[in-house]
Amino acid sequence: MKILYIIPLAMMLSCCSSVKNQSSTTGSGKLDTQLLKDVEVLSSDAYQGRKTGTKGAEMARAYIIERFQKLGLKSYPQNVNYAQEFTFNSRGGAKVNGTNIIGYIPGKGTNVIVVSAHYDHLGVVKDEVFNGADDNASGTAGLMKIAAYFAKNKPNNTIIFAAFDAEEMGLQGAKAFVANPPVNINTIAIDLNMDMISHSDKGELYVAGTFKYPNLKKYIDTTRKDIKVILGHDDPKLGHDDWTNQSDQGAFNAKNIPFLYFGVEDHKDYHKATDEYSTITKQFFSDAANTVLEVVKNVDKQTGLQQSLKDKMLMMDDSRKKF
Repeated sequence: MKILYIIPLAMMLSCCSSVKNQSSTTGSGKLDTQLLKDVEVLSSDAYQGRKTGTKGAEMARAYIIERFQKLGLKSYPQNVNYAQEFTFNSRGGAKVNGTNIIGYIPGKGTNVIVVSAHYDHLGVVKDEVFNGADDNASGTAGLMKIAAYFAKNKPNNTIIFAAFDAEEMGLQGAKAFVANPPVNINTIAIDLNMDMISHSDKGELYVAGTFKYPNLKKYIDTTRKDIKVILGHDDPKLGHDDWTNQSDQGAFNAKNIPFLYFGVEDHKDYHKATDEYSTITKQFFSDAANTVLEVVKNVDKQTGLQQSLKDKMLMMDDSRKKF
């Protein structure tokens, strides 16, 4: 996921603002059993850290596909059994094969929302399994939770659920998706991306994207009081602490598709072998996934979403050109 950089706490706090005056309670007390099961399975040693191109990644795909099938998600004709295959060159020049898992639930109109998360991680490093429970089995589990809701509650907009591969190798899965989307790219209104949403001792979930797209703030005004939702990490002036392009939403941003990114700040287990199921903050995770679901529901309530966001973007571009 994000590259780790250390910056002064005071600077961090000055760059972010709370969405609303929320309670400091530790959680709702109700854990999501299926959500936790998905993370526990995907981050188990059997999956060998889910590195792109390995047996562990293949096992992860099989698990996600089975969940998609049970939920009744549809597969696009060009993606046989949900699989969008792609190739890319590694940093060392070797050819690597990757596979995105793409399912969708048709809406009442032609607008498209993409809900995304990467399922790959670092694999086995020096004989240690890097299980990536938070990074990013958590986002993948959140994606499936949201899919389960909309499988039972038909959305207004078509929602694509994209489990991306090879994020850790440079957002390769997301780049392959926007280069060859299963729908006309002009119909994609927004990407809602989750990457590391299960580990926070402070109960803080960050949302990036509203600096560039301030009109998206209205969708984040959640009613939950069991979690702190904080806007930030998306101002270009922050340099390396700007998360805009540090996870899969960066591929959508490169195509000027609006995005919201949900994640926590780096923690002691980030990109370490200790990022295991036993170290995630289970109550926070349940609350964070519910919060993201509420935001997706808020976004989906708007009809004409794609045209509305496109018009806002054009207005902002025009205003910038005047200066």
